[in-house]
Amino acid sequence: MRKLASIILFLVLVSNSFGQSKNSPLPISHLTGDFYVYKTFHDYKGTLISANALYLVTDKGVVLFDAPWDETQFQPLLDSIKAKHNKEVIMLFATHSHDDRAGGFDFYRKKGIKTYSIKLTDDILKKEKKPRAAFIIPNDTTFTVGQHTFEVYYPGKGHASDNIVAWFAKEKVLYGACFIKSADAKDLGYLGDSDVKEWKKSIKKVQSKFKNPIYIIPGHDDWTNTESLNHTLKLVDEYLAQKPSGKK
Repeated sequence: MRKLASIILFLVLVSNSFGQSKNSPLPISHLTGDFYVYKTFHDYKGTLISANALYLVTDKGVVLFDAPWDETQFQPLLDSIKAKHNKEVIMLFATHSHDDRAGGFDFYRKKGIKTYSIKLTDDILKKEKKPRAAFIIPNDTTFTVGQHTFEVYYPGKGHASDNIVAWFAKEKVLYGACFIKSADAKDLGYLGDSDVKEWKKSIKKVQSKFKNPIYIIPGHDDWTNTESLNHTLKLVDEYLAQKPSGKK
């Protein structure tokens, strides 16, 4: 009997380990307080790439910052949040128009979740005939949801022409999404919609406006190193040194 119990315990531990491995479809990590980072994965040109996103648990419900990149995880994310926190997702903000951020607008809107973007993002999605947010917000807007207050801010062009960041002043959490590269990144990645010259100016604006962040969440790869914003600026400088025009 004792041997059987040991085997069962081993299987449970192994199962939990696989469930939270970096290749898990939906690993969720506690950041601080009511903040959680979740990852989804997508095959991009034959390589499995992770995408980071954030959610915030409030007294009124859960606020999502960006949808899963993997559309098969749209519903599992809601299920995981419900099981973990016994709360419903009530709001979704997309940090720009790319599929790894705004790809869930249609699905979550149909679930009764309020969806948000800035007008620049809405214009792009409209032009590309993709699902759009139900609510268009100004480029610099402060929200209070339950016990939490946060600011959604457009610093200017960078990774994309419409990229925004979210700032939580009390906890000093900066959610940068793809505007910020991981500290492990070797280059700026996909630049098809980027303006690298403006990206430098936009980074400076973020650094000036949101001082001394304790947590910085980039859009992809490792998010535990708070040097990611400085590293992004370094990558931008290196790129501009090679291409004086700074365009794509």
